[in-house]
Amino acid sequence: MPNVLASTLKNRRLRRTIELAVGPALLVLIWWIAFKGQLVNKDLLPSPFDTLRDTAGSILAGSMTRDFLYTLVRVAYSITIAIVAGVPAGIVLGANAAVYRSLEFLVDFFRSTPATALFPLFLLLFGLGDIAKIAVAAFAAWLVIVFNVAYGVMNARQTRIQAARSMGAGSLRIFRDVIFFETMPQTFVGLRTAVSLALVVIIVAEMFIGATDGLGHRIIDAQISYSLTDMYGSILVAGAMGYGLNLSLLFIERAFIHWSGR
Repeated sequence: MPNVLASTLKNRRLRRTIELAVGPALLVLIWWIAFKGQLVNKDLLPSPFDTLRDTAGSILAGSMTRDFLYTLVRVAYSITIAIVAGVPAGIVLGANAAVYRSLEFLVDFFRSTPATALFPLFLLLFGLGDIAKIAVAAFAAWLVIVFNVAYGVMNARQTRIQAARSMGAGSLRIFRDVIFFETMPQTFVGLRTAVSLALVVIIVAEMFIGATDGLGHRIIDAQISYSLTDMYGSILVAGAMGYGLNLSLLFIERAFIHWSGR
C-alpha cells in the first residue's frame, strides 16, 4: 500500500510538472516557427534560443539581475503603500453605505483613468526621481485595493452577520470575527490585480520618466540600440516577474484563506 501511494504521488507530480512545462514550451515553439518560417521580419525577431542564451548570460553577469531588483523594489514599495493606505480606506467605505455613495464617483473616475495619463501630474508633484514612479504606481494600485476591499465588506454574507448578532456579538466583534474574514477573498483578488497594475505602471515609468535602471529602462534602451535579444529577454524577465508575484500571492491566499467559499 505505501508503494502504491508513493507511486501515485510521483505520477501526480510528474503530470503537474508536464502541465506547467506546456505553456513555456508552446511559447518557444510558436516563436521558433515564426522565426524559422520568417512569418515576422527576421531583422525584428531574433531566434528564441539566441534570446534565451543571451538572457542567461546577462543574468549570470549580473546586469539583468540588477535591473530586475530595481524594478522589484519599486513595485514592492508601491504595493506596500497601496495596501497600508487602501485596506483601511476600503473598510471605511464598505462599512458605511452613505460614505460609499458619496465617494463612489471619485473612486470609479480615477480607477477608470489610465494611470499613464497621470504621469505629468506626478512629475510636477514629485520630479523625475523614483518617488514619482512609486507614487503613480501606488496610487493606481491603491484605487484597485480600495474598490475591492469596499466591495468585499458590502457583500459579506448577511446570514453570518445576523447569526453573530443574534448571539450577542457587538459591532467590533462582528467586524473582527465575521466581516474581516468574509472580505479576505475579495481583498486578495484586488491585491493580485493591484500588483499586476503596479508592475505595468512601474515598467512604463522606467521607460519614459528619466530612469537609469530597471527593466523598463533596459527594454527601451535595448530597443533604441537595436539589441533585440536583450529587448526580448528583458520583456520575458518582466513577464516572469509578474507571473511570479501573482503565483506567490495565490500560494499565500490558499494557505491563509483555505476556508474561502465554505
